[in-house]
Amino acid sequence: MLNVLRPDVVIDRASFTQMSEPNRYINDAIQACRRGQHGWAEDVRKALRMVASTTWGRNVLSENPGFQHIYDGLADGGDDRESRVRTIHALEQLYTFSPLINRTRRRDIGEFVTRKPETVITEFTARQKALHDDLLSIIAKILRRLHGNQSVKFMMTTVSRQAASSLYGLAPMLEDMLRGKLERLDSDSELVEEYDKYVDDFADVLRDEIDEIISRARYLDEDDPKAAAFLNIVLAKVREPKNKVLAFSTFRHTLAYLARQLEIHSIRFGLVHGQIPDEERASLRQRFKLNKEDSNALDVLLSSEVGCEGLDFQFCDCLVNYDLPWNPMRIEQRIGRLDRYGQQSDAVGIFNIITPGTIDADIYNRCLLRIGVFQHSIGGNEEILGEITRELQSISEAFSLTEEERAQRLEQLADNKLRQIEEEQKLEERQGELFGLNIAAASWEEKLKRSRNFWLEPSALANAVSTYLARRAGQEQEHLLGEKSVKTLRLNADARAALLEDFRKIPRSTDPVYRLWERWLKGTSPVLQITFDQEAAFDNDEVVLLSLSHPLIRQASSYLCEREPVYTKLRSHQNALPHGVHPFAVYKWSRQGLRRDEELVPVCADAQIAAALIELLATAEFSPDLQLPEQRVLDALDALHHQQWSSAAAAHAEENHQLVSIQLQSLTASHRARTALLQERVAGATNEKIKVMKMAELERAETDYQNRIKQINMSAQTADIRATPVVFGIIEIQGLK
Repeated sequence: MLNVLRPDVVIDRASFTQMSEPNRYINDAIQACRRGQHGWAEDVRKALRMVASTTWGRNVLSENPGFQHIYDGLADGGDDRESRVRTIHALEQLYTFSPLINRTRRRDIGEFVTRKPETVITEFTARQKALHDDLLSIIAKILRRLHGNQSVKFMMTTVSRQAASSLYGLAPMLEDMLRGKLERLDSDSELVEEYDKYVDDFADVLRDEIDEIISRARYLDEDDPKAAAFLNIVLAKVREPKNKVLAFSTFRHTLAYLARQLEIHSIRFGLVHGQIPDEERASLRQRFKLNKEDSNALDVLLSSEVGCEGLDFQFCDCLVNYDLPWNPMRIEQRIGRLDRYGQQSDAVGIFNIITPGTIDADIYNRCLLRIGVFQHSIGGNEEILGEITRELQSISEAFSLTEEERAQRLEQLADNKLRQIEEEQKLEERQGELFGLNIAAASWEEKLKRSRNFWLEPSALANAVSTYLARRAGQEQEHLLGEKSVKTLRLNADARAALLEDFRKIPRSTDPVYRLWERWLKGTSPVLQITFDQEAAFDNDEVVLLSLSHPLIRQASSYLCEREPVYTKLRSHQNALPHGVHPFAVYKWSRQGLRRDEELVPVCADAQIAAALIELLATAEFSPDLQLPEQRVLDALDALHHQQWSSAAAAHAEENHQLVSIQLQSLTASHRARTALLQERVAGATNEKIKVMKMAELERAETDYQNRIKQINMSAQTADIRATPVVFGIIEIQGLK
């Protein structure tokens, strides 16, 4: 699933919870619509009354006229399928996050590949089993001594998970813990900020036992069935034509241990985690992508969760989970590195290495495996998956549970949540039967259609760059050479100097692409391999992709931008459109306010021509024999445009007003919750340094809040649509020749 949150939106857990409350009632209303049983309209009205009774509903829905329109419209009749479909679409717009998030679910666009999960069972050796069990016994002692402290619970859970991941990473972890340097998990880092004051306490009492565990862990024999199973998977895969293996572990000590094992067997590998710089991560990904025959290629990439953030591996079809996070969404994110659009194989192998007798094994067998996260994407059930994660954490921290009690609680959890997931999926699968169409799929297709634009296609971008280079670098020679998708950009020193001058006029960016482009312009090489085709760039890392964000495209756009309206005379051959001569205009609308946007708006007296005009401009031919419209005709077009603009500007102002109200409510709730949490931590902190740090964080939070309020209020005053004429002209529609 893809959730694109607007960058100017700040939402924390507390405000998220508050804003999520009315969504339950909105869901109830939508389900009532979908069932379509007798009295469904009243059921929807009842659910809407519950929405209005929530804190969010009272504060925000009063600003949203759509809510009242839905409510009143249900009383006016209309019990047919179309009425229910329209009502569902209207209800979906009421979701608290709908103005802030663009949401696309994986199941809306289908599965990309077949997932082939395989469970690899590796038993402890006798010495490993004894060490693991003795470690759990010490953890129980620690918790009995310091019961009820959440930081210590988290710390002990982390140690037990490291033991389940790799006992060979246990010694360095325990040593780090005693030195106050316990590795922090990204999702739970706040829980260990104050743990160090407890370490000395229990370490003094249990020092001998902990030292013994460290010694036994450090001197374990080399017979490690789990590492051997991992190496078997890797060695088998590297002999295949598609030789790539992406291996995940939550723990850096485990990753370091696996790196040593791969090094012993002379397997080419890379290692990425949160401390690896972005540029180095990108470099490792490129080496990982190289063909196996390349001497610089990598066969295996070892990674933590955060190590692979922002990196895609469609060229790899083998995933190894050396250990598993207890958050199903994290598992989905791991698999999603491979199972995504562009995957080059029909199937992705997923190897889960499990050691019986560990908490991880119980959670895997009794819960994670059963809910189906390894077989297919279940990312649309975020609320259920979040509940599963919280329950798993609770069960894992209950070290007092016997194995039988833990197994029973895990099975009960899986039974309950699996039933919820299945019910939601069945309901969505049946929506096609209920309405005669798949709303999600239809919505996705419509969004995809709207997102396509001839003027942004590779061919149009190539034409713009060619025109720019001809005007700026001279027309005496071709600058883009080659008929295939990969081309050679050739510019002499004078031409590169001219482009460098233009480059310095566009807004700068921290994107590495800008630095590479500037470096080439300043360099001595006259040629650069480029392409406008994303797939061609994907197949060849040495080729520079000229996408919309590339500085050369931005330079071309800025240079070719006409400062005054263009007048043109065109002819097109169409049978489906009204024949004759049609004056037209095109305006650029720049929306101001919280949501900024730009679009080209066609204007024509004939509605059919106006609707098709943007596409017509892409294929129409210039016809010098036609006469441009008289001024009175252009004035009439301007008056028609003003009518359209007035209506759109009013709607935009209303939408901006609603967005401002929502963001102010969200930001205020978020700030209150954040402030309360920080004040609580300041009051409870016994370490003076931590107290000072939290007080400084509290001051920053207040400053950030006041700045955001000021920005939002300013946006409330600037809601407008600025219209600029771009093209005036005439187009003659004739029948096909």
